[in-house]
Amino acid sequence: MLQIMREDIRAVFERDPAARSMLEVLFTYPGLHAVWGHRIAHWMWLHRLKLAARFYSGLTRFFTGIEIHPGATIGNGFFIDHGMGVVIGETAEIGDNVTIYHGVTLGGVSLVKGKRHPTIGNDVVIGAGAKVLGAITIGECSRIGANAVVVKSVPADAVVVGVPGQVVVRSQHTGKIDLEHGRLPDTIGASLASVMQRLETVEKQLDIHVYDHKNGDIGLLEDDLLEPVHAPDHGLWRGQDFMI
Repeated sequence: MLQIMREDIRAVFERDPAARSMLEVLFTYPGLHAVWGHRIAHWMWLHRLKLAARFYSGLTRFFTGIEIHPGATIGNGFFIDHGMGVVIGETAEIGDNVTIYHGVTLGGVSLVKGKRHPTIGNDVVIGAGAKVLGAITIGECSRIGANAVVVKSVPADAVVVGVPGQVVVRSQHTGKIDLEHGRLPDTIGASLASVMQRLETVEKQLDIHVYDHKNGDIGLLEDDLLEPVHAPDHGLWRGQDFMI
């Protein structure tokens, strides 16, 4: 148990640059308190003290704002950053060195008893507000983007964004925890931009005329008076009608 506690403390210092001292981590990190509280409640759960386990996990939830069912299985080096609003269901399984942020839910989508919550692989990062639902598997070294809703299994070394979650498999194996939350692909935006570029090319080749609602004129697409929909320029969308 002491070895596991040392691993949990190490995880805080490795993944939170705001951690300055051992005393600060021990007394001011609710995520760490919630994990330790869960480890005690889980021991009770395994030893058939289920009512006591639920009561103890309820106390932990009251003091930390983090709800972890005592039946959930959690590996070493688990780090909950900030933590408020985190919910982890009964049959969830979490590997080693996993990092999750506030508002994350590892939830079930079935009323049938048995495995109904996610299995999270080693070295996975789950961004703030993300929801991982059902008896699915998240492959190791994957990153779930903030507010993504994941309802299908994710292979290793993938990035998931959007609602429902779109899975983007990385071309190279990272083999490490990925905390670069700012690097998230815009799968829908990129697809829409590609379609719009092809549409503009086709319209110009067919010499299609469009109606200018501002001036009441009919002109060609290349007319400066008209403002057709354009693909984004350096990430900025321009035009009157964005078709979305």
